[in-house]
Amino acid sequence: MIDQYEVVVVGGGIVGATVACGLARAGISVGLLNKDDPPRIWSQVGCDLRVSALTQGSVNIMQALGAWPEIVRRGVSPYRDMRVYDGAGHGCLHFDSAETHFQELGFIVENRVIVAGLWDLFESFERGESICTDPVVAIAPHNLGRQLTLRSGRCIKAELVIAADGQHSVMRSQMGIGVQGWPYHQQGLVTTVSTAKSHQRTAWQRFLEQGPLAFLPLHNGQSSIVWTLETASAKAYTECSEGDFLAALTKASDGLLGEITAVGTRAAFPLNFQHANSYTAEAFALVGDAAHTMHPLAGQGANAGLLDAAAMIELLAQAKERRRPLGGQQVLRRYERWRKGDNLIMMTAMDLLKRMYGVHEQPFVQLRSLGMNVINNSRLLKKMFNQYAMGLRSGLPTLASKELG
Repeated sequence: MIDQYEVVVVGGGIVGATVACGLARAGISVGLLNKDDPPRIWSQVGCDLRVSALTQGSVNIMQALGAWPEIVRRGVSPYRDMRVYDGAGHGCLHFDSAETHFQELGFIVENRVIVAGLWDLFESFERGESICTDPVVAIAPHNLGRQLTLRSGRCIKAELVIAADGQHSVMRSQMGIGVQGWPYHQQGLVTTVSTAKSHQRTAWQRFLEQGPLAFLPLHNGQSSIVWTLETASAKAYTECSEGDFLAALTKASDGLLGEITAVGTRAAFPLNFQHANSYTAEAFALVGDAAHTMHPLAGQGANAGLLDAAAMIELLAQAKERRRPLGGQQVLRRYERWRKGDNLIMMTAMDLLKRMYGVHEQPFVQLRSLGMNVINNSRLLKKMFNQYAMGLRSGLPTLASKELG
C-alpha cells in the first residue's frame, strides 16, 4: 500500500501539529505521522507536568491558524507580570504588561492542551490526514521527493518530508544530519505546586547557585515549577519524601509565594545545547527540537519551534501559489537562511545567561546585580527586552507578526 501527499510531517507534537495545520489550511495535502492519537479529554485533577510559556508572537500564530479558541476553552493562564531575582545579589527585573500594548505578557499553557487544540483543528481540514501507526524505518529519495517505509511495510510518498520528531530525532539520524552541542550536566525538575500566597498571574524566577527556579502561574490557581539543578541534586529531589521536597523548595523560593503546601508528581529531564549542522536536505527539513534545543531558563524553546513552523508554512504556501516544487532547494534554502541564524542568536543568548548566572564570585555578582537594576530602571531598555521576549521583534513570519485585534 502506497499513500501519497504533497507534504508529510513526522511528529505530532506542538511544532509538528502547527506545521500540519498551517499547510492543510493553505490547501496543501498533508499527512501527519505520529506514534499515537494524542488525548483530547483527561482527568481534571492536576495539570500536565510540561507547560509552555507562549509569547504573544506564538499566540498570534495560534490565532491566525484558528487553534486558539479550542486551546483557551481547555484552559490557559495569562501572566501580566514577570519578576526576576538574583538569589546571590540584590538585582531584580520587573516586566509589566501595562508597559506594553497588550493586556498580557504571554500565556502559560499545558503542552497537552496545545496539542489537543491543534489536532482538533487539523482533523477539520479536508487536506489533512492523521496517520497514527508504527514508526518510520527507512527514508529514501524517489522521483517526486521522498518515500517513507513504516515498520508494517506501508509506504508513504511526499514531495517534502518535515521532521518534527524532537531532540533525539530518528528522522534526522536516518538522513545523516549531524549535530553540535554539549550537555549542561543539569536537569530541569518539573512539578505542580500549591502555595500559601496567590501567584497573582505573575511569572516568578530566582537565579540560584545551581540554576534558576521558576514559578509559572496555572489557570487552576496552582503554579508549575521548573527548577534547574545539577544532575545529582535533581535525582535526590525527585526521589526524596514529599515533606523534604516541600521544605527544600520553600527555602529555595525564599518565600516568594509563601509556604509550599502541596506538590504533584515530580520528574526531571536532562538539559542540553544542541544545533543541527543543517536544517535541510533534498526534499527534507527539520523544525523545532529536531533542529535545535536550548536551555529552558527563559522558556523560549517552544516559541522558537513555532517560529520555524510559521516560516515553513509561509514559504510552502507561497511555493504552492506560484506552482513551485514544495521540496525544491529554493524553498528549503530560504527556510534555512531565515531560521538558522535567528535560532542561533536565541540559543547563544540563553547559553550566555546560563553561564553568567553560574558565576558566584562577589565582584561579578555585584556587577551583575547592578546591570539588572540599570535595565529595570530604563524604560527604553525594558521596552527592547519586552519586545524580544514577547516574540514581537522584526523579521518574523507573517503569522507571528500579525497583531492581535
